[in-house]
Amino acid sequence: MPSNKRNNKQAQPSRREFVKISAGAVGALALGAESSIVRAAHASGSQVIRIGLIGCGGRGSGAAINAMNAGKDVRLVAMADLFEDKLQASRQRLKKARPDQVEVDDDHAFFGFDAYKHVIESVDVVLIAATSHFHPQFLQAAVRAGKHIFCEKPHALDVPGLKVAQAAVEEARRKKLCLVSGLCWRYDIAVRETMKRVQDGAIGEIVAIQENYLTVPYRVQKERKPEWSELEYQFRNWYHFNWLSGDQTGQQLIHSLDKASWALGDVPPVRAWGMGGAQVCLDPIYGDQFDHHGVVFEYANGVRVFGFCRDIPGCYNITQDVIFGTKGRAFMPSRCWIEDSKGKITWRFKGSKPSMYDNEHKELFDAIRQGRIINNGDYMITSTMLGILAQMVCYTGKQLTWEQAMQSKLSFALPRYDWDVEPPVKPGPDGRYPKPLPGITPFV
Repeated sequence: MPSNKRNNKQAQPSRREFVKISAGAVGALALGAESSIVRAAHASGSQVIRIGLIGCGGRGSGAAINAMNAGKDVRLVAMADLFEDKLQASRQRLKKARPDQVEVDDDHAFFGFDAYKHVIESVDVVLIAATSHFHPQFLQAAVRAGKHIFCEKPHALDVPGLKVAQAAVEEARRKKLCLVSGLCWRYDIAVRETMKRVQDGAIGEIVAIQENYLTVPYRVQKERKPEWSELEYQFRNWYHFNWLSGDQTGQQLIHSLDKASWALGDVPPVRAWGMGGAQVCLDPIYGDQFDHHGVVFEYANGVRVFGFCRDIPGCYNITQDVIFGTKGRAFMPSRCWIEDSKGKITWRFKGSKPSMYDNEHKELFDAIRQGRIINNGDYMITSTMLGILAQMVCYTGKQLTWEQAMQSKLSFALPRYDWDVEPPVKPGPDGRYPKPLPGITPFV
C-alpha cells in the first residue's frame, strides 16, 4: 500500500456561481507585458524556468518532455504522483532522457493525495496530467498559488467540477497567468491551417460535422495484485472508471468534439441526445464504462454534429473529422485536405508539421518569456462540457438541453481523500462492475 504520510484531508470544491460561457471566444493571446510574469517565470532572478509535474503516467511524463523541448532554460525540479512506484519510474526515465534538465532530488519527489500541494509551492510552472478526477482541484490550487499552468484534458468530469475549473480560468485571467489546455489539436499546424480555410469560407456554410474516434480499449490495467485494495486498483486502472476519467467521451471523443466546436466558433449547442452501451468489453478490467457511444448535438443555426466513439478490439478503427459545407468538405486531422462538392481535392496541407504536443508547450513558454498572456480558458471549458454532456445523454438515454445539463448536481467528488475511503462503485458478485442503463439511469 502506498505511503499516506503526506496526505491531508481535502476540502470539497467551491460551488461558486458559474459564469455563462461566452459565445465565439477562442482563448486567443491577450497581449500586455507584466513584470510579475517575468518574475514568476524566472526564479530568484535566474534565467531558469522551474517546472513541476503532477501525474507521472505516460501522458504526464510525455508532457514533461514536451515542456523541456521548449528550451534549455526549462528545468524539471519537482514531481508528484499518487503512487511512489510510478513517481520513481517516471523520474528515472525522464532523467535518462534529459539529464541536463531534470533536477528532481529526493526532497522534491512527492507521493500521496496531498503531493500536488508540494509541487505547486516549489515551481514557476505547473504541468497537470494526473487522474482526470483531480484536474479541477489541482487547477484551482495552482491558480490560487499564482503559477502558470499546462492542464491536460478533460478539465472536469461533472458540472460542479466544471464550475470550479471555470472559476480558476477567470482567476488566472485576473492574475495575468498563462494557462494552456491539453486539447492539443488546437496547436496542430495542419489543423489550424485547415480550420482557417474553413472559417474563411472554403467549403461554404457549414451544414454538419461528423466526428469519429473509433479505436481499441485504452491503457487497461490487467494485473491486480492481491495486496491492492479496491480503491487502489481503481486508481491504477483509472481510465476505465467513470468517476475517475469521465469515460471515453471525456478521454477520447472530447478531442473530436473540440474540433467541431472550434469550427462552429465555440458556441454551445442547444441540445443533445445519444445512445451507447457495453456490448463486448464486459470483463472487470474495463470497469464500469461503455464500449461505444453515438451522440448528436443540435445547434441553433441548424447545424448538427455527429460524434461516434468506440473502444472494442477487432473492429474498424478511424480517427477523423469531416466538416460538410454547402460548397465542399474538409477532412482532418492526421491528413488535412479540402475537396469541392464533386469530390475534387482543391487544397491539401503539404508543409512541415512539428509535434502539436511540443508546439503547445513552445507557445506557453514563449509567452512566459515574452511577458504575454495566453489563456485557453473559454474553449477548454466549453469542450469539456461537450464531453460531459455526451456522457450524460448516452448514460440516461434522455435528450438534454445545454441549460438543463448545466444545472446538473451530479458530483463524483469523494467525502475525503485517503486510503480508507470507499470507492463509489464496486464489483458485483460476478466480479463485474455495474454499468449505466439508458432509460433507467436518471439524470441528476
